[in-house]
Amino acid sequence: MSKDEFLQAAIEEAKKGISENGIPIGSVIVRDGKIIGRGHNQRVQKGDPVMHAEIDCLQNAGRIGNYKNTVLYSTLMPCYLCAGAVVQFGIPRVIAGENKTFPGALDFMRQHGVEVTVINDSECIQMMEGFIREKPQLWNEDIGK
Repeated sequence: MSKDEFLQAAIEEAKKGISENGIPIGSVIVRDGKIIGRGHNQRVQKGDPVMHAEIDCLQNAGRIGNYKNTVLYSTLMPCYLCAGAVVQFGIPRVIAGENKTFPGALDFMRQHGVEVTVINDSECIQMMEGFIREKPQLWNEDIGK
């Protein structure tokens, strides 16, 4: 079975983060089967503490009116910051590449009516495990430890 094309697009965004010496998390937002926004974690690159992948993705999508019929893909389970944006904008569905390396805000989103699916994709897991092993201080900064 081939990988979901939208999860693959999020992985490509995460790889941009790696290539820029940043944090390897990527995200895309999809409406009607088309990507309308892409982003990756740029906290390091832009020196911006809130430039998480999902936030970058939403900014790049721009003003789209409403988020009904959208799906947000992320290589990693969204944190509370990003889950807050999901809930605030009424994004009905989130697909996370994995939540093994970081549990994120799964319960929070579900409690607010968001349908959340966790793929536990091996490439997403390996990418984060490698990053956490190689740059634990940067990872701990990203998750607020």
